[in-house]
Amino acid sequence: MSELVQIRKMVLTVEEIRHEGGPAPERPILRAACLAVLKNPYAGRYVADITPLMEALKPLGLEMSQRLIAALGGDVAKIESYGKGSIIGTAGELEHGACWHVPGGYAMRELLGSAKAIVPSATKVGSAGARLDVALGHKDAAYVRSHFDAMEVGIHDAPRADEIVYCLVMTTGGRIHARVGGLQVSEIKGEDGLR
Repeated sequence: MSELVQIRKMVLTVEEIRHEGGPAPERPILRAACLAVLKNPYAGRYVADITPLMEALKPLGLEMSQRLIAALGGDVAKIESYGKGSIIGTAGELEHGACWHVPGGYAMRELLGSAKAIVPSATKVGSAGARLDVALGHKDAAYVRSHFDAMEVGIHDAPRADEIVYCLVMTTGGRIHARVGGLQVSEIKGEDGLR
């Protein structure tokens, strides 16, 4: 990896959701988040061109996506939704989180193959222990209401003021007891990423 990408730690979390008070489904829904804590190369100063970081993060996006796929069983056909996010330490700025859009989003879409929908995103500036609700959406069609969800992520000691936490999330299904209608997974055409 580039000298711009100095990783202090990585965290992988997997949730297995069996029910939410209703009947247990045929199979549990799995949600996984992979987080990387990096030194922010632009912390404490304004830098006009921050795109070198965006380019340097591409291998990390692929590595984190591969870890998520493996954590969810290794079969990309079973992964249905995704999202991404970042928490920038207080010596950084919100725009440093935007450097994750391309390397995080495109890495997941590339490895998942058919993914057509935009990757939902959330970013904020925060202190160590800050939590982030990473928005989730169906990977092929943004209007699949059953997959509108979020996964809360965070790390107890990150980000420090001069760090960034970048996150990717994937799931094997939508909300476990979704029943409010809308476009169904079986109705996805996958032509434009919307329907």
